[in-house]
Amino acid sequence: MENAALEVRELTVSYGDGRPALERASLSLPRGEILGVVGPNGGGKSTLLKGILGIAPVSSGKVFVAGNKVDRRSRRLIGYVPQREEVDWKFPVSAFDVVMMGRVPSMKLFRRPSSEDKKAVWKALADVGMADFADKQIGEFSGGQQQRIFLGRALAQGAEVLLLDEPVSGVDAPSQREVFGLLNDLREAGKTVVVTTHDLSSVAERFGLALILNRRVVAVGRPEDVFTAEILNEAYDSSLMILNVGGRTIAVEDVNHHPTEHRA
Repeated sequence: MENAALEVRELTVSYGDGRPALERASLSLPRGEILGVVGPNGGGKSTLLKGILGIAPVSSGKVFVAGNKVDRRSRRLIGYVPQREEVDWKFPVSAFDVVMMGRVPSMKLFRRPSSEDKKAVWKALADVGMADFADKQIGEFSGGQQQRIFLGRALAQGAEVLLLDEPVSGVDAPSQREVFGLLNDLREAGKTVVVTTHDLSSVAERFGLALILNRRVVAVGRPEDVFTAEILNEAYDSSLMILNVGGRTIAVEDVNHHPTEHRA
């Protein structure tokens, strides 16, 4: 796709056990789109994000952002919000400090933050609705607020593509709505967003595109087109039970997940 915000070509990631964690994955996203990535546990959702960032062992393939091959410089255009369990929430840093981390790649070695850096941080905090809490310690926030702060970090670094790994996992329903509302605002502002999730219903209801992944791309397209019983059973190795109830399709996952609902 010409002028794609993010393009992934035949990306393969292997961790050394002999079997690729992700095999020949390709996708192309236009600017201002939200893509939901779904699939079974171990299907490569987090690996896809880390492969795009170059922090996973990529065996082959290429990644482009805004038409440029991802390298040290262009990687700044990609913001990453990790899973909440990967963050030490007890670390004594404020919301302002976390967002300032987004400015570090553009700073020279041992340089103090400039007035321009501080201005960018305050703007990012305002954009995510957290400017009034800049001095508060990161661990004191709710899950939804913590995700807003990490999104602020990505905005402060100047990211055009945002990658979020399970951003609403373990977050209550009001906070989930808060996070998804912010993501939609960012989409409308022209940002391109990729979200991994187990919640098929959220993808069907809120996102324009869905990618179904099980170590390879099983399907990508509009949720109403790819969330079919045939495709989902293929992706989840028939571990989903597909039921038609009252004109809706219910996808019941294995015992480790809650039942989820989606349109089809």
